[in-house]
Amino acid sequence: MNFSGTVDFRPKLWSAMRHYNGKKFQADLIAGVVVGIVALPLAIAFGIASGGSPTIGLITAIIGGFMVSAFGGNSVQIGGPTGAFIVIVYGIISRFGLEGLAVATFMAGLILVLMGLFKLGTVIKFIPYPHSGGPHAHHPGTPASGEHD
Repeated sequence: MNFSGTVDFRPKLWSAMRHYNGKKFQADLIAGVVVGIVALPLAIAFGIASGGSPTIGLITAIIGGFMVSAFGGNSVQIGGPTGAFIVIVYGIISRFGLEGLAVATFMAGLILVLMGLFKLGTVIKFIPYPHSGGPHAHHPGTPASGEHD
């Protein structure tokens, strides 16, 4: 494994903006409104169900959605709240408080960044499919898209 050299990752947003125009903005605006109609009430509900407040759910969804869009590696990548994490987040908040959740989130992000820097993305093959793909099997488009084939 070669750990020397520079990291060549560039967020897709940088290259996508070169060919961005008014027509794409209009389509993105409509898509954003539709996603917001679904995701924002869901974020409020997840904030409450996780033991936090509706405000925390909204702030988390907005910041998380922005981060995925700004730093994601795919121009059609979607980020939003998922029900699979309610139990995990609730457990962390009830045991360690919101500060503990912030620490756990930072640690998870740090692990992901380090795995990316050390090119350890192939480690996913050692994680059983029910743990990596199972939580998303309920999405209606997943089986039809062949995303997990």
